[in-house]
Amino acid sequence: MNKEIQLQDLGNKDYKKTWDYQEELFKHIVDIKIQNRRDETQLETPNYFLFVEHPHVYTLGKSGDMRNLLLSEKQLEAKGATFYKINRGGDITYHGPGQIVGYPILDLENFFTDIHKYLRFLEEVIILTLAEYAIIGTRSEGETGVWLDVGTPFARKICAMGVRASRWVTMHGFALNVNANLGYFDNIIPCGIKGKAVTSMHVELGKEVNEEEVKAKILKHFATLFECSLHKLNAAI
Repeated sequence: MNKEIQLQDLGNKDYKKTWDYQEELFKHIVDIKIQNRRDETQLETPNYFLFVEHPHVYTLGKSGDMRNLLLSEKQLEAKGATFYKINRGGDITYHGPGQIVGYPILDLENFFTDIHKYLRFLEEVIILTLAEYAIIGTRSEGETGVWLDVGTPFARKICAMGVRASRWVTMHGFALNVNANLGYFDNIIPCGIKGKAVTSMHVELGKEVNEEEVKAKILKHFATLFECSLHKLNAAI
């Protein structure tokens, strides 16, 4: 089992270009696994972790409802935003500046073969990271992601998650609102859940947050939970 993960920080990158790059890495891992089964070889499969910040974009998961996007094509253009229907789970979400997006592209056979455990681990990474800023993040039953004040009238989501997995290889991931402009969430019904608000670390703390520091804490907790090592590579796209 290969528990080394190649880390790439892509900076601010177009959503479609990043999605294509994810697909390329995902296919590379899957192709190795197919070859191993066909030829009875034991080639090692790589793992990747991408950090990225996207320009304003709305994405709708494969089981999502278009009615949860509250903008027309012209209104999207006026706001400088794009829209994509994609192949992850979950409904609609927003990505934009001030948000840390993480895409782990892992062969789970290098770690554990349990998608539910994988999602809970991703949530735990964010919960532990938030705790370092005295923000109490929790899970909301039946709703993937990380929330604050669950079970109260003030419940609000701080981190959205949606993944795709095939042959135990993952893609897509999480989006943590750090310094994001939350006004862009007013144009959707986030994750298709009505009546619940969205928040950010910036709003909760009342000050701008150092995003590089948050990334470092995410990686620390990710490495601990997944019992892996991360090695930084230069951006390739």
